Amino acid sequence: MHLTTSVVANCIRAGTQGGRAYPLPVGFVLATVVVLIVLVGALLVVGHFYPGSAADLIDWRPTRSPELEAQNEIDDIQQMLDAQNAIRRRRGVADRTEQELRREVEADELARLRRQKQSGTA
Repeated sequence: MHLTTSVVANCIRAGTQGGRAYPLPVGFVLATVVVLIVLVGALLVVGHFYPGSAADLIDWRPTRSPELEAQNEIDDIQQMLDAQNAIRRRRGVADRTEQELRREVEADELARLRRQKQSGTA
């Protein structure tokens, strides 16, 4: 009986690695995870109670006004249309107007929406 108790005791000591419940690397990983959770929680609490907006916090201001952005879009469309028409002229095909292009885009968009509706992925 004494031999069996000794074998069991040796197995228990070998399994706990010197009396610790987990090996050292597992404890390090657990401590790291706990520290990360605490840091994220602290940031969330500070962010929740900060009186200003997130844009104020990082001192963010838009680089361009919405009006300038809209004008840039219009200019981009005109530039692309001019480039496409230059290629069409070299091929001997008639130029496209912006209205023709808009009608074609609208028709393509409506067709895409119909296909989505028919397939049930709307």
